[in-house]
Amino acid sequence: MDRRTFLMGAAMVSASTIGLNCRLSAATLQSERWALKLVEAAKSQIGVTVIYDPAYVGLKFPNGDVPRDRGVCSDVVIRAYRDAFGFDLQEAVHKDMKANFSSYPTRWGLKRPDRNIDHRRVLNLAKFFERRGARLQVSDRGEDFLTGDIIEQVLPGNLPHMAIVSDQAAPGSNHPMVIHNIGGGTRLEDRLFTFELTGHFRFPPPGVEGA
Repeated sequence: MDRRTFLMGAAMVSASTIGLNCRLSAATLQSERWALKLVEAAKSQIGVTVIYDPAYVGLKFPNGDVPRDRGVCSDVVIRAYRDAFGFDLQEAVHKDMKANFSSYPTRWGLKRPDRNIDHRRVLNLAKFFERRGARLQVSDRGEDFLTGDIIEQVLPGNLPHMAIVSDQAAPGSNHPMVIHNIGGGTRLEDRLFTFELTGHFRFPPPGVEGA
């Protein structure tokens, strides 16, 4: 084997290894800096948020949050956008709901926005992302989900759920793991296709570099 052939082979092995560990596929290469930053902000919650707690809590406004050791699936998304970009979904959702209340889900029988809880409800976040033009087609192809994408799912009992698509592949698969809180705190898990997918969003915050 000549040196050129050896080097080419080594490069191919190296690229293959990187692809397995980092989802270095055509889809991942499209990931922008903002998406990687969002995922890192979500990962930073692992080991910090260790409790699933859906209790209603009065929050300050804007930038209100429940204690960091607890929360629900939507809090993973809210905190990631806030930590990564200073983008406050509490304020953004509240302002949009205040101006367009009839465009949002009526599942809870409310007659006006509630800035303590509206942004923490998956259906409201999904509607907000949709109204910002961030909705993508739902797919069963792992390569369609890029780093930093947001997914909406339905859990048993018709419970809405939300997660952030990570930059890491699920072992032995061609699809990424997700970062979410489904009951035991924020975790990185292979759950992209575990439950019915009802929404797929890609939302780079306005004005963010690399978006």
